[in-house]
Amino acid sequence: MLVEISVVIITYNEEVNIARCLDSVKGLSKDIVVVDSYSTDKTRQICANREVRFIEHRFDGHIEQKNYALSQAKSNYVLSLDADEALTPELKEAIENIRYNWEYDAYSFNRLTNFCGSWIKHCGWYPDKKLRLWDTTKGEWGGVNPHDKVVMKSGTTLKHTKLDILHYSFYFEEEHFKQIEYFTDIAAKADFERGKRSNGFKIFYKSKFKFFRDYILKLGFLDGYAGYLVCKNSAFATAQKYRKIRKIQEA
Repeated sequence: MLVEISVVIITYNEEVNIARCLDSVKGLSKDIVVVDSYSTDKTRQICANREVRFIEHRFDGHIEQKNYALSQAKSNYVLSLDADEALTPELKEAIENIRYNWEYDAYSFNRLTNFCGSWIKHCGWYPDKKLRLWDTTKGEWGGVNPHDKVVMKSGTTLKHTKLDILHYSFYFEEEHFKQIEYFTDIAAKADFERGKRSNGFKIFYKSKFKFFRDYILKLGFLDGYAGYLVCKNSAFATAQKYRKIRKIQEA
């Protein structure tokens, strides 16, 4: 069965990334939708030079914004990407083939992340399977902010393709720390509301185990100095989340 797909992307101040993302899907769909949270940089101008529908919408959360983007797609068959992601030529060709032979309800792919110029193939960051192409009548974005994921209805079928979505996460380590502060604010509130609590022991134990797991058990050391930074920063993020949970519960 041949299907027409829509490509949906959410943005906010993504002038560094959005052109690469859009160029990687060029020719794959007649309906490319960018839902923007009122960017103040050149994101809008970059999109204006490409064949996309540019929609501005207030940001109420990652899950909410991505589901709003789905509602704007013309097709029920959607490829959803983040602005800092791009398809490899091999994956683009594979998706084109899927369009001509759509057999499953959803398709997932590997995601390969670039951290400060280095591709991270361990640290628990790869293969980082992501469901990004699916029939939206059978699934939508869910999870717990900021860690969104596609949740499919019971009984749906899934096919995994071992090709990579390229993820250009951080160009400088400082950007990683900014995201850690932002994400741990959201995650701490969400976890506290779900009943999670913290104390000094958890802050120490959870962060130390996180580093040991990612750097040793998940072979982060094989990614060199970049792998060490990823594991160190991830451990710091775990400690920050539990510190913020404790701060909320003590307020």
